[in-house]
Amino acid sequence: MIYISRKERFNAAHRLFHPDFSDEKNLEVFGKCSNPNWHGHNYELFVTVKGNIKPETGFLINLKDLSKIINEYIINKVDHKNINIEVDFMQGKMASTENLAKAIWDEIKLPINELGAELHCIKLHETENNFVEYFG
Repeated sequence: MIYISRKERFNAAHRLFHPDFSDEKNLEVFGKCSNPNWHGHNYELFVTVKGNIKPETGFLINLKDLSKIINEYIINKVDHKNINIEVDFMQGKMASTENLAKAIWDEIKLPINELGAELHCIKLHETENNFVEYFG
């Protein structure tokens, strides 16, 4: 079994808030991230897949194909977008980094499987200090 990762970047805005909370309660719970005028991040997305090396190519997966999946299913939908409003796979979900990582997993798991690899981990850096890892 071998593991290989692809890194992509995107910029996006979001707001952490609970619609049933007052602005004051949202500020107490989510701090500056509850700003009603949104805030943004320069995200770094790491997608790690696992499987066996194919003898005919020497690859687990062609990284060009993995990049194409990530860009088609994720980057094209989130880059320079408002996660709360414009991203179809985040509708009805709190726009936290945790939920975003899980939603990314759900979006790309099947297309990766169809290429003969298994999704192992989504690592999403929101800032240089904060990131989440999701293993399904």
